[in-house]
Amino acid sequence: MNAVRTHTSELSHEARNIRWLLQNFVEEVPGVHSIAVVSSDGLLLLSSQTEEQTAPAAPAPDGPARPSADSPMDLAAVVSGLASLTVGAARLMDGGKVRQTTVAMADGMLFVTAISDGSLLGVHATADCDITVVGYHMALFVGRAGHVLTPALRSELRQVMESAH
Repeated sequence: MNAVRTHTSELSHEARNIRWLLQNFVEEVPGVHSIAVVSSDGLLLLSSQTEEQTAPAAPAPDGPARPSADSPMDLAAVVSGLASLTVGAARLMDGGKVRQTTVAMADGMLFVTAISDGSLLGVHATADCDITVVGYHMALFVGRAGHVLTPALRSELRQVMESAH
């Protein structure tokens, strides 16, 4: 079962709504490993995790055991770093604003898109996920969450994530 990783006590209505949006994304999109909402300064605001991420490391077919799937903090760091790199590349190439970054790997996909005020949505999915379905749900999440992700809500979500660790 998927679980959004924040405490539910004392959350504002907006925070509960954005958690609900994230939970629906995770439940409705096949192949999603994890999702992270990251602030403009790279701090994790909200994340999801699937059962397979909490499982112990499995041996790789061609070598030693691979670590279990990325932690929410690891995903947040990768999302923030990748977004920074692509924004810099777009600046160098006079490419304009970066709308979305997609990284196709042998065993997975990583999608990063801006939400608002520099906040980011990162999605780690399986290599065989339906890219159009993931992109569609990312656009829905951004459209629904972008206008409510105010500085006050980002601060509340950041405090909840910090208290969880």
